[in-house]
Amino acid sequence: MGEQPIFSTRAHVFQIDPSTKKNWVPTSKHAVTVSYFYDSTRTVYRIISLDGSKAIINSTITPNMSFTKTSHKFGQWADSRANTVYGLGFSSEAHLSKFADKFAEFKEAARLAKERSQEKMELTSTPSQESATGELQSPVTPESINGTDERVTPDAAFNTEINAVPFPHRYTHTHTLSHTESAMGDLQSPVTPESINGTDERVTPDAAFNTEINAVPFPHRYNAARLFVTLCVFQVTELECVSGQTAGVKTQKTELNQTIEELEAELKAREEELENLKQEVEEASQLQTQKESLTQKLQETELRSAELESQLLDLEQRLENSQLESESFRRSLRSLLELLDGKIFELSELRDSLAKLMESDSS
Repeated sequence: MGEQPIFSTRAHVFQIDPSTKKNWVPTSKHAVTVSYFYDSTRTVYRIISLDGSKAIINSTITPNMSFTKTSHKFGQWADSRANTVYGLGFSSEAHLSKFADKFAEFKEAARLAKERSQEKMELTSTPSQESATGELQSPVTPESINGTDERVTPDAAFNTEINAVPFPHRYTHTHTLSHTESAMGDLQSPVTPESINGTDERVTPDAAFNTEINAVPFPHRYNAARLFVTLCVFQVTELECVSGQTAGVKTQKTELNQTIEELEAELKAREEELENLKQEVEEASQLQTQKESLTQKLQETELRSAELESQLLDLEQRLENSQLESESFRRSLRSLLELLDGKIFELSELRDSLAKLMESDSS
């Protein structure tokens, strides 16, 4: 935003004599404008005063400064950077009090700005430590869907299915695997009429199947059937698992679609907000340019006003001198007129005397 005047007043400006450090030396012949300026980019307050084109005060306010009233119309403050002490003489006590109040206000603002700057530097100098944790997503299983974390292996599932069978029917589980495999091999061997009856009779598929089954010993047939049921149970469990995964995937997909729609809507709103902010920034930039131009014109006007004020004071002094000279001239003219009146009166008396002499000579 640049530096801008925020308060102005008029006063006679003095500086302490650098040689004696006791006497005041006037830096202006008459009262000049003394202004507080604020730089928003650096958060700095300054006291500035110009006498024509010369800067007679350029003092930056710091938190350790203090403005002291030495009389009801005079105040002073020390500037260590400029290595001097400034003094201001005001036309009234109210102007002095107003200037002192503003000094205290801007001094406190400078102190707060300095503290905020130090806090910001401390925050930026300390490295931030961020930790991110990630969770591995386990595959979806029927147990995870039902709220359990147990992992069921195929062997455990097989044992569970076997143990679920009533005890009388569970005795075939003690037979060896080779018997079961042989039974499965017998079931899967090709069926021919000769293998069943040893004749060329044609049999129906059901009859051939029943005949083949009856040809296998009963314990082997039971184990094969039990194994077949277990395999079916495994397939059903797998299908249920896949179905649960599919349902979970569908649910996740639905949620993701909703999330995507919400994010797209939010993104669109953010884009609109960004466009609005760009327009506001452009308008603010234009206003800032206009403000800087007006500020520059105002400063030029203040300088011109100071020059015109100086010229006005010179003209007033000249007018006063002219009036004094005119009064002196009038007095001189008045004395000359009085002297002339006396001479005229003497001449008139001399004329009357000469006339009387002429009359007496003629008689």
